[in-house]
Amino acid sequence: MLNQDFLTPAQIVAELDKYIIGQHEAKRHVAIALRNRWRRLHASLDMQAEIVPNNILMIGATGVGKTEIARRLAHLADAPFVKVEASKFTEVGYVGRDVESMVRDLAEQSVSRVKARRQEAVKTQAADAVEELILDALIPAMPRPAGAKPGVGFGSGGTDDVPQSDSELNERTRERFRQKIKNGELEDRKIEIQVAQAGPSVGLMGAPPGMDESTLSGLQDMLGNMMPKKTRKRKVTVAEARKLLLDEEAAKLIDMDEVKDEAIRQAENAGIIFIDEIDKVASSGSKSGGGGPDVSRQGVQRDLLPIVEGSAVSTKYGIVNTDHILFIAAGAFHVSKPSDLIPELQGRFPIRVELQSLTKEDFFRILKDPKNALTKQYEALLKAEEVELTFDDAALERVAEIASEVNAEVENIGARRLHTVMSRLLNDILYDVPDKIGPNARILITAELVNERLNDMVKNRDLSQYIL
Repeated sequence: MLNQDFLTPAQIVAELDKYIIGQHEAKRHVAIALRNRWRRLHASLDMQAEIVPNNILMIGATGVGKTEIARRLAHLADAPFVKVEASKFTEVGYVGRDVESMVRDLAEQSVSRVKARRQEAVKTQAADAVEELILDALIPAMPRPAGAKPGVGFGSGGTDDVPQSDSELNERTRERFRQKIKNGELEDRKIEIQVAQAGPSVGLMGAPPGMDESTLSGLQDMLGNMMPKKTRKRKVTVAEARKLLLDEEAAKLIDMDEVKDEAIRQAENAGIIFIDEIDKVASSGSKSGGGGPDVSRQGVQRDLLPIVEGSAVSTKYGIVNTDHILFIAAGAFHVSKPSDLIPELQGRFPIRVELQSLTKEDFFRILKDPKNALTKQYEALLKAEEVELTFDDAALERVAEIASEVNAEVENIGARRLHTVMSRLLNDILYDVPDKIGPNARILITAELVNERLNDMVKNRDLSQYIL
């Protein structure tokens, strides 16, 4: 990943181009938004608090790349990222999931990222500690024979059985075993270790009146921490012991208070929340009636408003201020329009960008160009079986044409249609490898093969097999 200090908007777009075809206007807007975050953090201190992000509203049909743009942007920025569907907040009338939960999810994800990074940084120290624990299990304290005098060695046998201190003898033995461990000679040796045992979970049946979700979660954690930590003995191989103990030892070497503080700072200054299906909470008309679903939708919008505007949300890791979190909303807006959102919420998404529907030419490029192209994924799958799979351009053009036709005839689900078409095309081959198609085989997908497998279905309009 490029260093964010050197990510100009043009570089960000170039990185997004490696995975996403087309939608240049949307890429430009998110690239500017990402660079503006870096600019804010390098502005004068008195202005940092005043500069607010320009939240983005993406308008476009399903499968045109809205979610992928936001997800790749977060990966590029190495930032905490959460995707939520606005419609789930209305699932049970107006007592759907708490809108603030998306900020708590962002804090949770940020803590996990920072903790994993800190543990990776101390992995060498943790590995050394694990090695000592394994040595302790391999070489228990040696009992002193009756009548033996301090400073006299025992148990080594042969010419080495000469007077020496107990500590010298033990250290020599540990060094021999340490070398065997490094050489991998003891990987299958069984040893007995102590591992942490998960304590009984403290369950609270719902939050009492006046207590929010984060307070309830924090109370559960506090009660759980008050319970005595239990360990249990397990007899495992040295290799298994190393895996079991490494995370435990790494966790002991990091300061969780520092992790939480850094995670909250990252969530506040670099966090990205992607709100999908925001059109589902827009009122269907400019004037809503006195009741019905529009009331619930407007209620969700009014709950979203303070979070997008900037507010303090209580999480179990501390207070998270949402003033500088970047919000990217998206929706197809087939039935409703962006203007059907309440005016206050519209104003909090000042950047609007319309994503274009994908054409047959776009499908061809999606199959061929991106680093994670579907064709490259199938080639990698069969390479694991030592089978070489290749596609000629004519075959890809025909697949793109079929996907475009099916989208036009049934329902336009964008690039997701390529998954169903490619699956239908290659299922027989995937089934026959390796039983009928052995290693070192070479398979070329041609336009003739595509027509043979798929053309009859298109001609007969038997499109049900393409519907997700």
